[in-house]
Amino acid sequence: MVTFRDLSRIQQIRKERRICAFKTMTEQLKNLLILLAAIVVVLILVILLFSGKSSFRRLLSIFLEEREDYEGDDGDGGERAMPVKQQTPTQRRRAAIEENVQKRTSEPIVEMATLVRKSDDRLRVIESTGQVRLVDEYYELIFVTRKGQKLKIECSAEAYEKVPFNQQGSLTYKRNTLVKFKYYEDTVFN
Repeated sequence: MVTFRDLSRIQQIRKERRICAFKTMTEQLKNLLILLAAIVVVLILVILLFSGKSSFRRLLSIFLEEREDYEGDDGDGGERAMPVKQQTPTQRRRAAIEENVQKRTSEPIVEMATLVRKSDDRLRVIESTGQVRLVDEYYELIFVTRKGQKLKIECSAEAYEKVPFNQQGSLTYKRNTLVKFKYYEDTVFN
């Protein structure tokens, strides 16, 4: 029969074994446990600080916010960031060319877009016989997508005349050339 004294003695032996187990650990094993505990703490901190709904993340996003009214340094070292309104027309054109982020794939791309500007470049030649002909015709349509991205799309003279302003539709283009523009009332092909 087990008495109370035996039970207390068994508990004391168990307690000594637990303490002795920690004392008998090698130095490498102790370092490994410390390292694992540090990794767990760091991972928990990363999850808490950088999760999507974290207040720290929201505070950090205030400082990392991009401003649209300033152009960044392109790595030239010579140009400093200046407001877009203070740039010369040449600088604005150069920035617009560099800003062109259209996709360069061989497959047609379909996006929802609205026509905001039409531009053309053509040379009209009048012969002495009175004959008029157009040379070096270039027609361009500028669309704005739902994301706010500007797309410069080259097209034919017929498509240039038919595509309406401020009409949202499905724009299909391939390598910056119009394939078709489908809107509520009609479809315009290049």
